[in-house]
Amino acid sequence: MQKLILVRHGESVWNLENKFTGWTDIPLSNNGVQEAIKAGKILKKLDFTFDIAYTSYLKRAQDTLTIILNELNLNIPIIYSYKLNERHYGALQGLNKEETRKKYGDEQVRLWRRSADVRPPALTEDDPRYPGNDPLYKRISKKELPLTENLLDTEKRVVDYYENVIMPVLKSGKKVIIVAHGNSLRGLMKYLDKLSNTEIMDLEIPTGLPICYELDDNLKPIKHYSLIKKGNS
Repeated sequence: MQKLILVRHGESVWNLENKFTGWTDIPLSNNGVQEAIKAGKILKKLDFTFDIAYTSYLKRAQDTLTIILNELNLNIPIIYSYKLNERHYGALQGLNKEETRKKYGDEQVRLWRRSADVRPPALTEDDPRYPGNDPLYKRISKKELPLTENLLDTEKRVVDYYENVIMPVLKSGKKVIIVAHGNSLRGLMKYLDKLSNTEIMDLEIPTGLPICYELDDNLKPIKHYSLIKKGNS
């Protein structure tokens, strides 16, 4: 049996301010730092160790991972990929969620946020929020940089990365931790647990919550569970 640990980054400043974040590179809030420390302490208490870590291009995930590894006193390779980035929220990025609800209605915002196949309004390529205008993505081909994404778009890139990069590492017996984002992890869990487009709407992943997947010899999920309960909150 192999174990895989997934962690959504700690609370970010824009989580706190109730804004759509997406690919905007926003730091952790003070509470988010504490959530990351707590996640690390729980993993340490349960005697987890890792050989390699994967995270996104965004500092809220990277900083969460760094804090966790510091708590575990681990110095291991860290692999960064934009394919683990949060879902791109298009023209909603930077907008307050409550104000957006007042403008477009609760049901429309719920579909943009929770549904699998509804995309928010797209950016234009001259918008400063378009990833192609960010030096961080200068080596990524234009066709891979989104103007907006739904969850299925996010799932596609995350699963591609998981199957082609992370699974071979798991098969080699290495212990893996992935620190990413609410929707990139929702996409991965949708794939792992074979959730329908309807079922995924109800899946919430709290910030700073370590989730353990137990995988069989073929890397098929046996079960998954929150480590907060096992590690004592």
